[in-house]
Amino acid sequence: MSTSLIDTAPDFGQPIAVLKHCHDRIRKQLQTLQNLLAHLPQHGADEQARQAAQAVLKYFSNAAHLHHEDEEQNLLPMLDATARGEDAAVLHDLVPRILAQHQQMDADWHIIKSQLNKIATGTDTALSASAVAQFVADYTAHMEQEEQKIAPMAKRLFSPAQMQELGEAMQARRGLAPAAAPQAAAKAVAAGVDIADLRLDYGRASLDETDTLDHPVDQFAKWFDEAMKAEVLEANAMSVATVGADGKPTSRIVLIKQYDARGFTWYTNYESQKGRQLAQNPHAALLFFWRELERQVRIEGRVEKTSAEESDKYFYSRPVKSQLAAIASQQSEHIDSRNAMEQNYAAVEAASGGQPQRPPHWGGYRLVPERVEFWQGRRSRFHDRIVFTLQADGSWKKERLQP
Repeated sequence: MSTSLIDTAPDFGQPIAVLKHCHDRIRKQLQTLQNLLAHLPQHGADEQARQAAQAVLKYFSNAAHLHHEDEEQNLLPMLDATARGEDAAVLHDLVPRILAQHQQMDADWHIIKSQLNKIATGTDTALSASAVAQFVADYTAHMEQEEQKIAPMAKRLFSPAQMQELGEAMQARRGLAPAAAPQAAAKAVAAGVDIADLRLDYGRASLDETDTLDHPVDQFAKWFDEAMKAEVLEANAMSVATVGADGKPTSRIVLIKQYDARGFTWYTNYESQKGRQLAQNPHAALLFFWRELERQVRIEGRVEKTSAEESDKYFYSRPVKSQLAAIASQQSEHIDSRNAMEQNYAAVEAASGGQPQRPPHWGGYRLVPERVEFWQGRRSRFHDRIVFTLQADGSWKKERLQP
């Protein structure tokens, strides 16, 4: 007898098995959550704790919602349309409870999520034991109920055509293409995955000129708020592209810390690579990509430093350890080892006396927008693009671009 070392998932030709596999993954994340609860009092928000918090956040903010939608939009309606007699009576009693449980677990998750976000960034160690216990208990009982009642009924009642319909709906929800024919699948395995064939067809929403507000920052605020409500993972993450005197572009991901009518603000080391490039060429491009909403926002403009007062205000709002790290790191410069970095940090910590001061080479940048494009994914790559362009008189021109 041989045992595979790889935890393989069933394919969507077995949709009920896929849902059970999702339950198994949920159980693993619930165990991680419980392990984290025990870990924090002894070790705080260390690297292991941050990674655990990020893993749980990623799963329950994304995959778990897809699983609920599989049940609410496909599995349960299909069962309701198929079941008769005693099966229909069981569903009549069970389905409202399952839907109510989904809502309750979502409410429980919102409590835990806000705490995990802080643990994931190392800014706090608080995690409610009672909230975790309730969340674990609710999910465990919910999954057992589905595995004992719903899954066996579906296996018994669904025809092969219905199983295929369910599996394809679940695939489409995840942006996956239907399974390839055996010959094509064999070819793909033999030749490897062709990057040119990787594509996701978008279709969640549309964007018309009349849908957008008159000022691009107001429109950004509207979309950012929608991204937060949709629990987009790290909706505040943006790519910052800069170009130095040599004309060569570079980009990296940073976190936006503020936006208003003046522009879009982030904080960093002024002596870093991006800081040096911005000193040579004070223009940059920002990019937000919110996959869950099939949206992106491109922002271009000139960059200026924030005032010392603004930089102070943000610097001293950060956790002390983050303040120390900003002082200890000569960002983008070569260093021999991680150990050398840790020694630098320890030296700065000892010298600070617990009250680090913002160094003059650390502060904020604000991109003052001159061009802002809102992109909404649409089917067949026929996307919606609405662009705002700053005019000489300070007004904004709004127009549609072809995809």
